[in-house]
Amino acid sequence: MKIAIASDIKGFDLKEHLKNYLTELDFDMVDLTPEKNQEFYDATVTIAEYIQEGKADKGIMIDEYGVGPSIVANKFKDIICANTFDEHSAKMTNAHNGANLMTMGSGIVGVTLAEKIAETFAKSTYDGGRHQVRVDMLNKML
Repeated sequence: MKIAIASDIKGFDLKEHLKNYLTELDFDMVDLTPEKNQEFYDATVTIAEYIQEGKADKGIMIDEYGVGPSIVANKFKDIICANTFDEHSAKMTNAHNGANLMTMGSGIVGVTLAEKIAETFAKSTYDGGRHQVRVDMLNKML
């Protein structure tokens, strides 16, 4: 599974840590913001387009709070993004909503929790079935 990761200036250090952590777990990681000079809007556009083009299966976007990037990402067709702050939300947003992008706030979660959230999201799968109706509705919106 290929996972794209990006951040703004405030999320850069956590992004670097999670990139290395997920690489150690054998995920194929692509860092879309290797420089520490991005604003959350630009970084989010970059990762949303990358996923939209089918270049990654999932994405993780990190800024200070996670909310702004989730709003930006959900403006893109075929992107379903959720701001995650615990392991349960990371799992369920994919399992029930088919999310292909998650956001996280470096000012909200610590490193250990961030590792658990990212790993959970990376390993989670979409349940389909009764949830497909909701995903179809989301995808018709744009």
